[in-house]
Amino acid sequence: MKSITVHKKKCLKGEFYPPGDKSISHRTIMLGSIADGKTHLTNFCSGEDTLRTVQAFQSLGIKIERNGTEHTVWGKGLNGLQEPQNIIDAGNSGTTVRLITGLLSGQNFFSAITGDASLRSRPMKRITDPMRAMGAKIDGRGDGNFVPLSIRGGALSPIQYQLPVASAQVKSAILLGGLYADGITEITEPVPSRDHTERMLSSMGATIEREKTTVRIKGSPHLKPFSFRIPGDISSAAFLIVGAILLPGSHIVIRKVGVNLLRTGILEILKQMGANIEVINPEEECGELTADVVVKSSSLKGVNITGDIIPRTIDEIPVVAVAAAHAEGTTIIRNAKELRVKETDRIAAVVKGLKKFGVKVEELSDGMAITGQKELKGASVFSYGDHRIAMAFIIAGLTASEETTVVDTEPIETSFPQFMESLDSLLE
Repeated sequence: MKSITVHKKKCLKGEFYPPGDKSISHRTIMLGSIADGKTHLTNFCSGEDTLRTVQAFQSLGIKIERNGTEHTVWGKGLNGLQEPQNIIDAGNSGTTVRLITGLLSGQNFFSAITGDASLRSRPMKRITDPMRAMGAKIDGRGDGNFVPLSIRGGALSPIQYQLPVASAQVKSAILLGGLYADGITEITEPVPSRDHTERMLSSMGATIEREKTTVRIKGSPHLKPFSFRIPGDISSAAFLIVGAILLPGSHIVIRKVGVNLLRTGILEILKQMGANIEVINPEEECGELTADVVVKSSSLKGVNITGDIIPRTIDEIPVVAVAAAHAEGTTIIRNAKELRVKETDRIAAVVKGLKKFGVKVEELSDGMAITGQKELKGASVFSYGDHRIAMAFIIAGLTASEETTVVDTEPIETSFPQFMESLDSLLE
């Protein structure tokens, strides 16, 4: 089991370009595959999770040419996918299995999908129930609640669906199924979640309507191919942003990072805590906004993090918790129960790790309460097979008084393989 040991560092200085956004990278492959023609992508996320999506669509008969972070997808149109000869393996990628289930539900053939031990424990009925309601025949462990799943799709009907919990993955799966339904499919969320799928489909020519927390899609569109430089991943950049805030004398610039308003909850929270963050040079491409983010070291104060901002920050909560461990006062995180069904139970994992760093932290049913302190003590902590937990604890280790070892760091490869290289390039 791979481990990484770090020591207290002075500061972070310089600039870097984060890897391509993982959520967007998944979607560009999927939507490029059902577009009418050739899609060209640059700055594609090169993590293991996105590779699983590439391999999945290659198994569905799509030609995908890869050259580093440059990818070309030869789309075959809405009905051009072919029945796979083998079971699709999503590895550890929840995005792959959940979104592709929506697409496969619209195909007039049989398919099956599985994943690794972690993915096999993650709930899927939130996807399979609405897809069954649209007419797909889906079976799997626990009455379709766990992979492996078998899917026989085709002849879908539009639905009106109320999401019990805001989830971009569930919303996207239903939207992708809605492409194959004769009529208008409607999804309503309790609060808005990330909207990359809607933005991309709209830029490709699909009929998308948004009204407050409801989104509607009309079936059977002709989807245009596209060329796209994928924005830098703010979820990956978040670790270096927090590192720069916590290490005195730091000053970094993150270039061309995605600043979609439904993904920038991390910046809003850190600013509320007192962080010195400036967003400059905004640009837009394929409906997605990018900008440069300037970060300087700052003193933080505890805040309450709850409500609508949680879905916009859900992947960044582990590193927000590290920032809170250094903030004056107590930070309370609520309404984040979704963290319990990620790659691991992130609430429990963060609480256990912070306690080892000597932090006073209380586990709540849907979050945690963290009392900040001036300095952490070095520790040996476990990632529980979760890439974001591993990276968050490495950042914590840079601020700790003694040596820190993070155990089981191999999962970092799923989203940010260049994490340590990027971090080392900025450390002084």
